[in-house]
This record gives sequence, structure tokens and C-alpha cells, in this order.
Amino acid sequence: MTPSLATPYGTAQDALLIIDMQRDFMPGGALPVSDGDRLIPHINQLTKLGFRAVIATQDWHPAGHCSFTQQGGPWPIHCLAGSHGAAFVDGLNHNPITHIIRKGTALGADSNSAFYDDTGTSTGLTALLKGLGVSRVFLCGVALDVCVFASARHAVQDGFTTTILQHASAGISITPEFFAKAKREQIHISNP
Repeated sequence: MTPSLATPYGTAQDALLIIDMQRDFMPGGALPVSDGDRLIPHINQLTKLGFRAVIATQDWHPAGHCSFTQQGGPWPIHCLAGSHGAAFVDGLNHNPITHIIRKGTALGADSNSAFYDDTGTSTGLTALLKGLGVSRVFLCGVALDVCVFASARHAVQDGFTTTILQHASAGISITPEFFAKAKREQIHISNP
């Protein structure tokens, strides 16, 4: 069953998850997502809607991280902890952000999801959301078909009603199968 959006989002039971809006994922960065920078005004507008929490994630990799091609991983070096590329993209309004979750911090485990790394180790996000009384999460950012989707899957798994805000997300390779997969996973995709 697809979650209902009968109630407007941005209530005291809702959290906005801003996924990986970092310089290295923007055009000109080490691992760019086309049009990632066009999301900034949409995300800034979403942060004004009265969410219980606005949580931003950052890839935050140590040098020699397992996801880098030099170590046999699939990605070029990106989002090195503390680097210029790991910083939030220019223009993103930081003031409404209530929490930051850093992921991919373990040398030997990647973490596409904001909730768990690839070994199943928790980032603490589920406990944070439940402690705040959040029951619905709304996701935006990059990349829609990688880290946003992985985070949405874990949100559903952990019992949250989950919606990806498509107008505030950008992907690498979005196909009709992506939307069918999201529906099968009980992830609602909204494009207001």
C-alpha cells in the first residue's frame, strides 16, 4: 500500500531528510549529479514548512575509503572528511538544519543510506527520529536513485511512512523501473 499524503507535510510528526547536498555531488564536483544545484531553492523552501526536524546527511569518508576506485570500489575519490568537496553546497540554508548525520565514516564500509552502513551498523538516525516523535519522513537531495533511495528503503524498514520529494531530488539514471521498485518498497514519490 502506498502511503497517503492526505495530511500536508511539515507537521510536528514529520522530518525532512536532506541527503548529501555537498559540493562534490554538484556539477563540477568529483562525483557530480546533473542538475543537483537546481535543487537548492526547492530544498530551502521545504525547510520553512515547520518540520519537527530538518536533518542533513554528509558523505564523510576517510582517505583510502573502500568505495574509492583506488581501493577497488565503484566511485572516484569524493567527500573526504573535512574537505572542500565534503562541505554543504553553497546556497543551501544551514539555519533550519537541526541535526547532521555523517555517513561512510568507517574505512571498510560504504554507507549509501542515512540509516545504516553496508554492514548494518546504525548511524543513530532511527533512534533520533523515534526520540523526537517522528512518524513520517520526507526525503530530498542526491542522488535520487542511490543514496536517497537507499535511505528511503531503510526508513520504511524501520517503520516510518516514507515519501521522496521528487521535485527536490536529482538522480543519475532514473527509469520507469525505478518508480515501480519504489512502489513495491512502499515508498511514495511525490511531485507537487
